[in-house]
Amino acid sequence: MAELVGAYYMSHAGWCYRPIDAWAARSGERFPRADVPVDDLEVNRAKKDRMKAGFATLREKVEEARPDVLVVFGDDQLEAFNFSNFPSFAVYVGEEFEGSLAGTLPGGDEPQLAGFEVTNGAGSGAGRRARIPGHPDLSVAILSGLMKRGFDPAFCMDMPNPERGLGHAFMRPAESLTDLNLSIIPILMNLYYAPQVTATRSFQLGQAIKESIEEFPGDLRVGVVGSGGLWHTPGTKNAYLDEDFDAKTLAHLQAGDGRAMAQHFDSYQAPADDLSQQEGPRSRTVTGMPGSPGPQGGSRETCAWIGAAGVSNGHAHTLIDYIPLYASPLGVAFAYWNQDEN
Repeated sequence: MAELVGAYYMSHAGWCYRPIDAWAARSGERFPRADVPVDDLEVNRAKKDRMKAGFATLREKVEEARPDVLVVFGDDQLEAFNFSNFPSFAVYVGEEFEGSLAGTLPGGDEPQLAGFEVTNGAGSGAGRRARIPGHPDLSVAILSGLMKRGFDPAFCMDMPNPERGLGHAFMRPAESLTDLNLSIIPILMNLYYAPQVTATRSFQLGQAIKESIEEFPGDLRVGVVGSGGLWHTPGTKNAYLDEDFDAKTLAHLQAGDGRAMAQHFDSYQAPADDLSQQEGPRSRTVTGMPGSPGPQGGSRETCAWIGAAGVSNGHAHTLIDYIPLYASPLGVAFAYWNQDEN
């Protein structure tokens, strides 16, 4: 029978991959709240080093667990889907997929291009791309298992947008945690565009996927990944970092209580004057519909962590680091659970 051997959680924002020399220019394009601290170059370099160390530790933990496949929970940001048809959940059941590399790995200045196929994309998929193996047998079992358990997810037998490929929520964990030869099953979630899936439903999804993995008859070592987060509202007016909200989220994860993570998230109510949480009118990247309970914007990627925590629920997790990155502002975090350490 398949067994769960580890759970891994990582932020995937561009700041984690962007050279430190480019941070200042990027910060100048943001509109943070007046009380957001401003770090100098030395402090930002130290935070960049902590991010590199976080990715390196997480990669080591994946290698120690020796999974045959990673099930990655992540959001789609108009990369595979668009507003003509945007599912709440979708399971990728194809034999392989591809997408763009971040450009720089957390541990160095250039992607490690040896040992896997890299192509140069065109159009919206321009840049260096990598092809990642899927795992059709387990992904179909997960899809069928979800249907039996009251979920009605979409499925993808191939990339919905081949020119673009799959998005950064899946490519960046592949790039940062693996040699790009490890099989990955993407679980695509609508976390950005109102009305989004709730944290509670994300946790329930994880629980159903856990049961589906456990009943898979093959001899398979399975890891799960929560990709994205934590608190951030990129590009919004008066953006800030709610470190207390993130701290409570991580405390529940460390305690192995994914249900409490979900309750904490869904019960959050934004202050009426919080401009960074307000949904805008209908546009190319905004639905104009009301958002689901909890924080809005990029902070909702925390639900990808909650989905993964639904799989590993009941196991105490280790927090590698939490880095308050005021240049964005953004809460960067890394955490894990490995079966062999418990």
